[in-house]
Amino acid sequence: MEQQPTPAPAGGVDTAVETIFRIESPRIIAGVARIVRDVGIAEELAQDALVAALEQWPRDGVPDNPGAWLMATAKHRAIDLVRRRERYARKLEEVGRDLSLSAPHHLDEPADPDDIDDDLLRLVFTACHPVLSAEARIALTLRLLGGLTTSEIARAFLVPEATIAQRIVRAKRTLATKGVAFEVPYGPEREARLGSVLEVIYLVFNEGYAATAGDDLLRPALCEDALRLARVLAELMPKEPEVHGLAALLELQESRAAARTGPAGEPVLLKDQQRRRWNRMLIRRGFTALGRANAVATGSPGPYALQAAIAACHAQAYTYEDTDWRQIATLYGLLAARTPSPVVELNRAVAVSMADGPGPALEIVDALAGEPALRDYHLLPSVRGDLLARLGRKQEARAEFERAAALARNERERELLAARARELRGS
Repeated sequence: MEQQPTPAPAGGVDTAVETIFRIESPRIIAGVARIVRDVGIAEELAQDALVAALEQWPRDGVPDNPGAWLMATAKHRAIDLVRRRERYARKLEEVGRDLSLSAPHHLDEPADPDDIDDDLLRLVFTACHPVLSAEARIALTLRLLGGLTTSEIARAFLVPEATIAQRIVRAKRTLATKGVAFEVPYGPEREARLGSVLEVIYLVFNEGYAATAGDDLLRPALCEDALRLARVLAELMPKEPEVHGLAALLELQESRAAARTGPAGEPVLLKDQQRRRWNRMLIRRGFTALGRANAVATGSPGPYALQAAIAACHAQAYTYEDTDWRQIATLYGLLAARTPSPVVELNRAVAVSMADGPGPALEIVDALAGEPALRDYHLLPSVRGDLLARLGRKQEARAEFERAAALARNERERELLAARARELRGS
């Protein structure tokens, strides 16, 4: 006799439902969007599936495959919605010429030798349509693909939460009113959207690699989705050097994941990481992707390839002391020239501090003090505190670490920064 799921206390199930939904929601939205051809409606139907789970799972127990349950529930509701539209005499073309209401297995797109059947990738390209502003494209995709809350996206953009909420609502409305197709485009149109797509994948990975808020430093599901999308995109666009550059960067960054946290989930700084725990397979994949980027490049390397080259410098060093910091500082200089950014300059300062000492680096950091984009960025006082500590200016360093801890929204980072401040107390 088949074993039935065991009902569980409502509170525990509610937490489980919300956790599972956060992980699975991008796939659910993408799968449903392929049916209804509207990302806004797809997100609403995904939320309906969440509500159904919150109602049924405490009573019936959590299913063996909760992600599949949520997907099936959302798709059934999507098909019901399409059928209702038909009953109201809406034209079949409204939801795609290939949608057969009597045979749901016909929902797949026609095969094309230059296309790839990946709903998540379709969702990214749809959300990165040029009818949207660059800010709206990124905010919408982080919401739909990354499962980020509006407050988390606002933190990433350093803008008010209400601004992000408005961008997302307007973006979904624009895609619907313009009738944007849910597809991976071809030719010049694909190339025109590529920059936004790469940026979105990069930001989703970064949120997984160092979560802006919450109790955990890492959100592995986001890293996995971003890395998988980068790999898919590299196969889809083999002649684009920056696609391979991004793939290389993510492979190399992800290779350190197991060593970046301790037994209790606490952050482990790069200099303290056990490099034998770095994933050698991912490092090899990263070097292969970087080689492909260099092989197809026709000019100077782009920003993702440059960042991948920096990550490669770390990956090929057997110890922290073996790191070629001068080369890293040079690469950050090239990156700053290619894409000027106060965050890039802050990272360059760290490399300069290792190559030339904390004094020259502190000059770079102090020059960034007035940057509006870094006003509430906790890593600015964190880096400055480290430099001051190395210069023997302990009390100033402690004040910087305390300020950094106050600004940090991730609990793990806040604990680390507060601990560093305590270590300097009384020094």
